[in-house]
Amino acid sequence: MSETCRSLAVAGPHGPGYKGGMNSGFLDKLIERLGRVRPEDVQGYLLRLADEKGFLETIFNAIHEGVIVTDVAGRISYLNTSACTLFGLEREECMGEPLAERLRGLDWEKLMEAGEVVSRDMEVFYPQHRFLNFYIVPLSLDPVPGKRPRTDGPDRVGYAVILRDITETRRSTEETIQSEKLTALTLLAAGVAHEIGNPLNSLHIHLQLMERKLRKVPAAARADLQKSLDVAKEEITRLDSIVQQFLGAIRPARLEARLENVNALVQEAVAFLQPEIEDRNVLVEHELRSDLPLVEVDRNQLKQAFYNVLKNSFQAMKSGGLLRIRTDMDDAFVKIRFADTGGGISPENMSKIFEPYFTTKASGSGLGLLIVRRIVREHGGEIDLASDEGHGLTLTIRLPFRNQVARMLEAGERT
Repeated sequence: MSETCRSLAVAGPHGPGYKGGMNSGFLDKLIERLGRVRPEDVQGYLLRLADEKGFLETIFNAIHEGVIVTDVAGRISYLNTSACTLFGLEREECMGEPLAERLRGLDWEKLMEAGEVVSRDMEVFYPQHRFLNFYIVPLSLDPVPGKRPRTDGPDRVGYAVILRDITETRRSTEETIQSEKLTALTLLAAGVAHEIGNPLNSLHIHLQLMERKLRKVPAAARADLQKSLDVAKEEITRLDSIVQQFLGAIRPARLEARLENVNALVQEAVAFLQPEIEDRNVLVEHELRSDLPLVEVDRNQLKQAFYNVLKNSFQAMKSGGLLRIRTDMDDAFVKIRFADTGGGISPENMSKIFEPYFTTKASGSGLGLLIVRRIVREHGGEIDLASDEGHGLTLTIRLPFRNQVARMLEAGERT
């Protein structure tokens, strides 16, 4: 064996002078002189290659970006821990499987037709709702010395897929856009309130005057005229309600916050809507946690948020539907969950549900959930949505309670 080849010999599992990490020179020389390696040295080389493979896997598993490697047909040959987490996959179950089968909705063939390097943003709904940047790079072998290069294209061996979580970036961008929209709507609202509010008041006053004069009209002619007046008054009331809803959805309101019992506010909201609950034949179930801390909220605004959520749930369900209301808590939030048995929201509409005027109902205003989000955010809270299309929607309001300075303990209670 030549000195060069002897320098590749391995003593023990790593060999003399070994340093952690992939050494491309070692691999190149090994491949080049593979035919002259002594049989007794093969085990040492294999141990070193296995060690370097483990070293690379450790590095790939430590990075936050997801990494998936496939063969030319799109079958998975490697994926790191982050990729498994992003898609809820088990590594051993995925090896050798087509990537398109593991990621439903991924059109692998279309992506491959797009070009050499492909970059797309994608929305993922399981195991968590995320937005990812999906970056695909083809992998090709470097020309082997002495081997004639291919003339029909590169020696492609597969593809590397790099996945970057852009959820927070996208949400930040959406919040900026939403803020700009609300600013524009606020300016519009001032004009709407002035231009429509005054004529509505004038119409309402004149209808009252007409109604007084109508009392002097003979009873036979009064019935038809009274019916027309009632319709006009109802329409004016409806228009005024739309204007007030519009203003309430976008106009910041000063919070009159006090320590309140959230369970009591939920019960008051349900009691207020009891006639509608009975009319729609809806069953409302409560599971209210008894040891919830008091939360500093504006009771009227929070009840308004509950009204809107309840109404949305009632309108989404057919007669005989079921609404489950559950209160709970964790280390920082009191949680109020509303789970209905309506039709849910389709995946493509989930990102639009808080947009002004977006509604899936024929007669909806599209402002109800916008008002809910504004109220919850002004309380420092958050809203989570989970939809099972065709089976129902679960909306969870989370309100912070750690801003309390102190609370009274019952006699004999210890912290």
